Amino acid sequence: MTIKTYQYNKENIQSGIVHIGVGNFHRAHEQYYTNLLLENNDEQNWGICGICLLPSDENIVGHLRDQNLDYTLTVCGRNGEDEVYHIGSLTELIWGIEDPQAVIHKIAEKEIKIITLTITEGGYNLDKETNEFYLHDQKIKHDLENPKSPSTVFGFIAEGLRQRKLKGHGSITILSCDNLQHNGNTAKRAFTTFIEAQDKELAEWVKTNVTFPNSMVDRITPATTAEDIQRLNKKSGTDDQVPVYCEDFVQWVIEDNFIAGRPGWEKVGVEFTNDVTAFENMKLSLLNASHTLLSYPSFLKGYRKVDEAMMDKSIVKFIKDFMDTDITPYVPAPENTDLEQYKQTLIERFANHSVSDQVSRLCFDGISKFPVYIMPNLAKMIHDHKDLTRVAFLTASYRHYLKYKTDDNGNSYEVAEPWMTTEDTALTASDQPIDFLNLSAFKSVDLKSKEEFVKQFVQFSDEIKNHGLASTLESII
Repeated sequence: MTIKTYQYNKENIQSGIVHIGVGNFHRAHEQYYTNLLLENNDEQNWGICGICLLPSDENIVGHLRDQNLDYTLTVCGRNGEDEVYHIGSLTELIWGIEDPQAVIHKIAEKEIKIITLTITEGGYNLDKETNEFYLHDQKIKHDLENPKSPSTVFGFIAEGLRQRKLKGHGSITILSCDNLQHNGNTAKRAFTTFIEAQDKELAEWVKTNVTFPNSMVDRITPATTAEDIQRLNKKSGTDDQVPVYCEDFVQWVIEDNFIAGRPGWEKVGVEFTNDVTAFENMKLSLLNASHTLLSYPSFLKGYRKVDEAMMDKSIVKFIKDFMDTDITPYVPAPENTDLEQYKQTLIERFANHSVSDQVSRLCFDGISKFPVYIMPNLAKMIHDHKDLTRVAFLTASYRHYLKYKTDDNGNSYEVAEPWMTTEDTALTASDQPIDFLNLSAFKSVDLKSKEEFVKQFVQFSDEIKNHGLASTLESII
């Protein structure tokens, strides 16, 4: 194991970035790149001030403060060799529950040039059917009416920008690091809609003083359990209360649209481009869609770790056939990318025993994942009269996972679907499989009218119920 401690003097680092949502992925991705960059003497005004806005953040805030905001990141190699990085790029940490005004003042500071975000795919408050910002949410209504005492990320950023404008502290970039296609466009729609509803004068200022680059982010970063903390500390010889671990693959492609300057992240491997669309499409259609594809069948087969599922030849063939037959025809390779090598690397990443991601993490919040990862390509496949077998089987697996809450081995489990509506719950409970196709996650395609899809979906639903997931999967591979 290699241990790498940062060599820069943390006291000399100035915060140039505010990041909202200091979770594991952020600490394994943006902080990782920035920590490497700060070793350059001419980049030391790009430290990151972390901002946490949730009551549930109290634990991580307390532990990070106890550790001078430092933590360890264990990068797990596919070859079994690990590297441990001591990360020092988190220069400040503000908890909005404790000191909301400090959040606002920080966003308004002249030295801050970029606001980055990891607020989850569902955090942008967009209606899943219309894709419009939902202004009638109670917390949103509170922030619209009480701009000086915000509680949501939209209220905090709006008030921070308002103070920034009043003080003449200049333009700023808002950079989403969430796993969404065209995440910059999504962030722009959400924040500008909120601001327009709250303060039309500020909205005019935002049009010419705030940019929203799109970006593509990638690094598998599991949740860290209490057992993981003990394991990681024992291996690294540290006493870190909030360690992070991740795979050795990392990618970040960003549209180069920074109105107030940016770090030289390209020095440490970040790719800048004029258009991230091809990179987004490749990642969402291959990695994220394949994660969703393996999640429910693997879980119902009894697997709880992704690397264990990837030792199952039927699961691996299922994924490979999906990538090669169903997805590759719709994925133009981005510049300087070998698509066959990318797919092979994905299989290796999923099978990385050192990372050992949880299948339950991939199953989490399917309501938000299907519209982004599965439905766009499914619509193309239906239009082109392609073989729908694997996606119909996935949909039937998802229904069984939600409805019966028991796997092939008789083990029961809890389902975590934070965005499921009352109507969705009723559709899931129905004994008629076809009712499930009205789920909100599938609204972009009228699946009930697609005869071939319905036929296969109903057949697989019955077979999984009567014969189990494993037997049904064998029948299609």
